[in-house]
Amino acid sequence: MTILITGGAGFIGSNFIVYFLNKYPNIKIVNLDKLTYAGELSNLEEIERNKNYTFLKGDICNRQLIEKLFKEHNFSGVIHFAAESHVDNSIKSPNEFISTNVLGTFNLIDVAKNHWMLAPYKVNSNHIKSRFLHISTDEVYGTLGDQGFFTENTAYAPNSPYSASKASSDFIVRSYFHTYGLNVVTTNCSNNYGPKQHDEKLIPTIIRKALKGENIPIYGDGKNIRDWLYVKDHCKGIDLAFNKGIVGETYNIGGKNERNNLYIANTICEILDNILPKDKSYKEHITFVKDRPGHDYRYAIDASKLESNLGWLAEENFETGIRKTIDWYIKKYQGRG
Repeated sequence: MTILITGGAGFIGSNFIVYFLNKYPNIKIVNLDKLTYAGELSNLEEIERNKNYTFLKGDICNRQLIEKLFKEHNFSGVIHFAAESHVDNSIKSPNEFISTNVLGTFNLIDVAKNHWMLAPYKVNSNHIKSRFLHISTDEVYGTLGDQGFFTENTAYAPNSPYSASKASSDFIVRSYFHTYGLNVVTTNCSNNYGPKQHDEKLIPTIIRKALKGENIPIYGDGKNIRDWLYVKDHCKGIDLAFNKGIVGETYNIGGKNERNNLYIANTICEILDNILPKDKSYKEHITFVKDRPGHDYRYAIDASKLESNLGWLAEENFETGIRKTIDWYIKKYQGRG
């Protein structure tokens, strides 16, 4: 069996490939990544010589490339991570998000459909179990007040160009199930954190700025709340959805770890105060900056469907996961000198 993984040099994709190859040593993986600023081949150093792993640099917007790869490798699965994902960047350059997240997803799923199916609801006999797993985000649901959780039945209400482009891609995937009977599953996850995340994201930024003694920027009043999911727990959820999920279903993956941004910054600073103490607390570097436009107040996911139907359970709470994360980034940033 050969699986195409898109965006596998990014944060979540690279963690997943390492996890998946270790768990399933007989499965072959082709990792297709454009290697934008968010992709790092160093994220995959531990498996780059694995005989079942192949890396290809390429763009999911290049339909001819996708068709060529399907013919060459006869993929029996696609796990689609590739996406532009930073909200601030989507505000500045929305066209890149529409191109990659919408057109790129369409190219992938349309080529998969043509390769795996003979006609609507008539599957090629060689691809009875071939599946397209689409990785999405809780941001498609919009924002929450102080109460309530996103479920798989929550109406979509995206508030940024990023989340709008991901919502569009979710709907494309959904339509290929309902129109053609394609074997698809979608997962929507909460905020991930852990090793290998790009420096631009909140938690790596807090750690990096603190270690350098620079101002730690927090949007607005720091009260915006996210549900934090440790990346390896997410990988286990993706594995379950890919191998055991019901065709056409959506599964929300969340950590049940709601924390506001100011709490995140304070917690990281307190841990650094204990393990790498300086003359004054790292907390003194926390500064508040102008809020981003349309900043969603709160995200929180109800993952009970994944838990009850597929047996998933998050192993890390935020306090255990953040310590592992900090230890990893200290080695990364201090190793740079």
